[in-house]
Amino acid sequence: MDSSAPLRADSRLERVLRAGLFAVTAELNPPDSADPQAVYDNALVLAEVADGINATDASGANCHMSSLGVCALLLRAGYEPIMQMGCRDRNRIAQQGDLLGAAALGVRNVLCLTGDDVTAGDQPEAKRVFDLDSIQLLMTARTLRDRGMFLSGRKLTVPPRLFLGAAENPFAPPIHRRAERLAKKIEAGADFIQTQYIFDVAIFRDFMARVVNLGLAERVFILAGVGPLRSPRTAEFMRTKVPGVYIPDSVVERLKKTPKERWAEEGMQICVEIIAQVRQIPGVAGVHVMAYRQEEMVAEIIHRAKLLPRMKRK
Repeated sequence: MDSSAPLRADSRLERVLRAGLFAVTAELNPPDSADPQAVYDNALVLAEVADGINATDASGANCHMSSLGVCALLLRAGYEPIMQMGCRDRNRIAQQGDLLGAAALGVRNVLCLTGDDVTAGDQPEAKRVFDLDSIQLLMTARTLRDRGMFLSGRKLTVPPRLFLGAAENPFAPPIHRRAERLAKKIEAGADFIQTQYIFDVAIFRDFMARVVNLGLAERVFILAGVGPLRSPRTAEFMRTKVPGVYIPDSVVERLKKTPKERWAEEGMQICVEIIAQVRQIPGVAGVHVMAYRQEEMVAEIIHRAKLLPRMKRK
């Protein structure tokens, strides 16, 4: 992406990406608690290795501390948050208000998501909203930022400064149309993209080749999603129960052939190897590391992958 473009929000993440450095973001899973200390403890580990910390928004349709609440705590501690905002639980009135409130608190990075359906979580009787989808939410946030108005046309006194992101899944069918789906999100206003977990680098490489051929890599920063697998059972759970995750048989078999006491170590090694491979793929601007409530493992992976200190993209 053109690094000479004007800064949208002047966030740390945006500055790192526009400087041409290989960026690292990581996911912090909010606690099932009202105690802020759990957020501070986990964020401390991630802040030392990441350029931005994602605060998830009831991912998997399970309730936790809110993304906005976690972001407020991260800002209080001096960290760089990326607020995830889904469409499942809020209508456009609430979403616009939350975007303004987040910006007023100092949140500069927002990841716009449609959100998992309530049937994926532990309260399937909850009512769905889905007033907007992720593309419409991007357009809404861009309208607030660039046009200084609500969707109603009513003017803002001070528009929010936001670096807007979206998610993309290179493995969702039809695979050959995923790059075109990405183009729609860029048109809607996405400045950066965080992908779903990558366990099949060949499929991701083909996806990125289409992205580059369409000229999309010049218009958006793409962060490749990676993460460790703790055991064969974890791998089986993720590929059968977590929406959108694709894990090939070869990865599962590799873990099964590993002695049980080395499963976690082998899972980290697989992740490090994948990072090394995606770093060589044209158009990849960084990685997004995800490990459910395993923040120390995330830090270990980033160190092993030699992502510190930050280096220029290849």
